[in-house]
Amino acid sequence: MDKIKYICIACPIGCHLELEVDAKEVISIEGNRCKRGIDYAIDEHTDPKRMLTVTCKVDSTIVNRVPVKTSEAISKVYIDELVKDLYDLSLVTPLKLGDKIIDNYKDTGVDILVTRSLKE
Repeated sequence: MDKIKYICIACPIGCHLELEVDAKEVISIEGNRCKRGIDYAIDEHTDPKRMLTVTCKVDSTIVNRVPVKTSEAISKVYIDELVKDLYDLSLVTPLKLGDKIIDNYKDTGVDILVTRSLKE
């Protein structure tokens, strides 16, 4: 069995977590001050996820790129491919804040949303 350390980012406290693990299985967790620390530690060890914010090309005369983000955290295994897909994408105006440009990316349940309105 191995011991792995994480700093929890589920809340501002930043608990120092120590996991006892056997391969991908979490045996025990110490150092958390709330249940969110337990959930964070298990997720971070078994399938770490992150929010992603990038920019996409757009056919505007005002700006040449528009910011987009994931609707929720997505597994890190998809991030490199998603970034490439978004950099290759070219959006057409008008765009409204919150517009969904990709629905359910690779069956992850995560959508990609525009984070800026743009009329032209």
